[in-house]
Amino acid sequence: MKETRGAGSPTIRSVAPRPGVVLLLTCGATFLAFLDTTVVNVAFPALRTSYPDTSVATLSWVVSSYAVVLAALLTPAGRLADVLGRKRVFLVSLLLFTAASAANALAPNIEALIAARAVQGAAAAGMIPAALGLVLHETPPEKRTVALGVWGAAASAAAAAGPTLGGVLVEIDSWRAVFLINVPLGLALLVGGLRSLPADRPTGRQLPDLVGTLVVTLGIGSFVGGLTEGSEWGWTSGRTLSALLGGVMLAAYGLYRSRRHPAPAVETGLWQNRTFAAANLTSLLAGIGMFAWLLSGPLFCATVWRYSVLDAGLAVTPGAVTSAIAAIIVGKRLSPAGQRAAVPVGLLMFTVTGVWMYLGVGAEREFLQVWLPAGALGGAALGAAMTGLSTAAAMSVPGEKFATGIGLNTTARQLGGALGVAATAVILAERGITGPLGFREIFLFSGIAAAVAALSGLALLRREPTPTAAQTAAPTDAPTDAPAADGHGAAALTTDR
Repeated sequence: MKETRGAGSPTIRSVAPRPGVVLLLTCGATFLAFLDTTVVNVAFPALRTSYPDTSVATLSWVVSSYAVVLAALLTPAGRLADVLGRKRVFLVSLLLFTAASAANALAPNIEALIAARAVQGAAAAGMIPAALGLVLHETPPEKRTVALGVWGAAASAAAAAGPTLGGVLVEIDSWRAVFLINVPLGLALLVGGLRSLPADRPTGRQLPDLVGTLVVTLGIGSFVGGLTEGSEWGWTSGRTLSALLGGVMLAAYGLYRSRRHPAPAVETGLWQNRTFAAANLTSLLAGIGMFAWLLSGPLFCATVWRYSVLDAGLAVTPGAVTSAIAAIIVGKRLSPAGQRAAVPVGLLMFTVTGVWMYLGVGAEREFLQVWLPAGALGGAALGAAMTGLSTAAAMSVPGEKFATGIGLNTTARQLGGALGVAATAVILAERGITGPLGFREIFLFSGIAAAVAALSGLALLRREPTPTAAQTAAPTDAPTDAPAADGHGAAALTTDR
């Protein structure tokens, strides 16, 4: 602590930022960002009760709008944090996230709720990479691996806490409480951040390609929208075909533009590495099955088995807990080669889970016989596979690009998640939401998606040159283009190397 005194002025104390305080604040914000990717799943039945005249496809946008915007903005938001300052982007994003949470809680109609969720997703995309950059910059190199493990554990804890916390909040009040709880927590983190986070230092990096970012975002949103609303609009209608084709064309142009822009919206050059490309493709396919499973689970318990929202949240909590445990074990105990092997093995285990639930669940409640063991197995499978994917993405790119690489891998997963939610909406629109048939087909669909992802994941098993310390170590002033963890696995760089 230093003291300075100006003429006739009181003593001014300047306290250097402490790494532990920085880690606590960034973990808190990361927890909130990833909590809101899962907690809404449990509130979905209550949303349907509040908006009985709204189709399941439209309601699914409460989940999809967050996932789509988060996926599209992660990489450019990280570059923006490097240009404008990590503290500034972190705090502005946290303020926007808090305000959007309040808007969600007060939303007068479904349209306002979906719009506020999109804003919340944009804010989360700014919080996560800025938080990672602050952790990397303020933590001494010898403690950085441990700090990343703690930071990643916050994301895993959010996934584990989401179902139970969401169920409790909805049971006590309503689905609005799921968003309202973010407001006091967000404000507390803001006050702490203003007082304790280090001042920004300019880096001189170029602003991200705003046009390319907008094009990619609109392309993803249009394509997901066409899939989500296709059964209601008609699969051969002009609206559906225009949304699907327009989305593909916009996304393709965004990727083409990214290949030539010095500060691209998407780091397409990293896909030249075949291992990294395989990790991205596997994440996309795995995300489809994972998000369909996560959304349909509590909805099945509430609508078919007639569980209360709290009971539905508790019913899916064991899978979230086993996911966090498996992620920590894989991340801490296995070598990088072992973590890559965990990807196809874990995805095949999840395939078994999908088939098991397709064959085993029905209108009769069979929680202990089928739901609990299948859910626990599925959670552990996802935790192991997602952690292995994060490690594969991190280890297949140069050290100075590891944040960007993991961010692009997370983007692929979130995009897959949006597609999985869209597929869930389509199946339920066709089969109905009150009987078990549609949900059984979703569980089977999730297993099939995981099986295809497992085939893609086999490409991660081929031998790679052992990375040098310089290649795998995070630089002192590492770029913050993306997160090193997600809501379903521990940090990618938690293994002792």
